[in-house]
Amino acid sequence: MIVACWTIIEFVNLQVMHTILSHYWLLFSAAWYGINGILHDIFVIRQHQKKYDRDLMRLLMDGHLLILSGVLMLVSWMMLQQEVMWGNIIAAIVSLFMIVYVAMIFPFLKSFGTLLISILVFLVCIIRLMM
Repeated sequence: MIVACWTIIEFVNLQVMHTILSHYWLLFSAAWYGINGILHDIFVIRQHQKKYDRDLMRLLMDGHLLILSGVLMLVSWMMLQQEVMWGNIIAAIVSLFMIVYVAMIFPFLKSFGTLLISILVFLVCIIRLMM
């Protein structure tokens, strides 16, 4: 599979490849995760009528997980701006964990946007690491 991906990369125009595999996908995912995390926390706090309890803490952790993932993606993007390739590794790990997270909550919340963005970022990071 790796050899097949590498062969495809060699045959595609390099300029088009750099556009498709742009590290700006990380910036987009950082904004997506961060904004969704903040909105999630706002809506959870507004709908929660009881005092601080275990359910509220669990729901707030979901939003905080999204916010943390957004911050990590932003840091990864900043690393790639400085040509530090560890940014790809960090972003690939974060996006992989976001894929697992979405799979875990999928029966309750069909988050197709987050799943698609996470898969795309993971593939971009892996392919950029192979180049």
